[in-house]
Amino acid sequence: MSKVDPVRKKILRASWKAVQTCGVLLRMLWPAKKFAIWYGGARPGNIGGPLVKVKRLIQFFPQEYLGFSHVYLLSNTPYLSKIALRFLKYKKIPIILNQNGVYYGAWYDGNWEAKNREMANAWHSADYVFCQSEFCFLCAEKYLGQRNGRTEILFNAVDINRFRPRDFKENCNSIVFLLTGKIDNHLYYRLDITLRSFALARSQGLNGILKISGWIAEDARRQMADLIKELGVEDYVICTGAYSQEDAPVIYQSADVYVMLKHNDPCPNTVLEAMACGLPVLYSKSGGVPELVTPTAGIGVDVRQSFEEVCIPEVEDIARGMLDICEDLEARGRAARARAVEAFNLNNWINRHREVFEELARN
Repeated sequence: MSKVDPVRKKILRASWKAVQTCGVLLRMLWPAKKFAIWYGGARPGNIGGPLVKVKRLIQFFPQEYLGFSHVYLLSNTPYLSKIALRFLKYKKIPIILNQNGVYYGAWYDGNWEAKNREMANAWHSADYVFCQSEFCFLCAEKYLGQRNGRTEILFNAVDINRFRPRDFKENCNSIVFLLTGKIDNHLYYRLDITLRSFALARSQGLNGILKISGWIAEDARRQMADLIKELGVEDYVICTGAYSQEDAPVIYQSADVYVMLKHNDPCPNTVLEAMACGLPVLYSKSGGVPELVTPTAGIGVDVRQSFEEVCIPEVEDIARGMLDICEDLEARGRAARARAVEAFNLNNWINRHREVFEELARN
């Protein structure tokens, strides 16, 4: 489970939230520009979905801290208080929300109900909500309540010109399986289940390599190293460490298959990036991932559904999936790329944002 924020982090978060509220109130002293976006205190960055999303949006819709005409919020970063949201509504400043996941007992060991109450403020205040998947929408309605405003499903997006396939290698000796992401200690199970399944698949004839790339918390990294030795797969596992978005395409292009076994992930950017690079996906049939990956672009592994505990597919089923996905790998890769181009094109995602921003400005 995710640990409750330590006291120091709670104080910093509360202080940051207070600063954002003051910023909203100061907004009345500045004339609004005709079209300018403020991201409600969310920061751009390279690690983690919300930071990457803000970084991407700022490239097309630069941030204006005071003279803004629209406010774009991310559900993962609820930095605006009720007072700030009410003030924005009073001033008729459009609020757009990008709704990702919610809090529940399976992954958060703190007061998840209180966290959802905080998240619900923006959910109900927003003039328009983009839900990252149907799963996100259903979870929001379940845990945040039904809203009256306009809502649409808009998958996350990927730059299909940057994230593109390498040439497929015919008769490649080893199939490279890739696991990426920001893996904190409560997500160690992703490493554990993937390594155990990979070792089993190798014992059943898989000629493969497992590559693990991304930021890993210290305790999780230590457990991973011990497990690799225990399983005797030291010669077949490569760990490359954290990487930036600028380096991400090369990471995906170095692999053949992407592995995503996180429980109930709403709409992981890593899956879209992998598919855009022509990697079929082996995934847990939970969360929003089944909406993203078509049957020809990957293999889903059955898993029990729950919001009370993290559910993981059986090792034997994952190992079988690793063996099965290697069959007709080139065709699966083409299907993954085609799905990414059709459904996750960054240009379409940006254009849809622009259409909604302009419509709200007119209204």
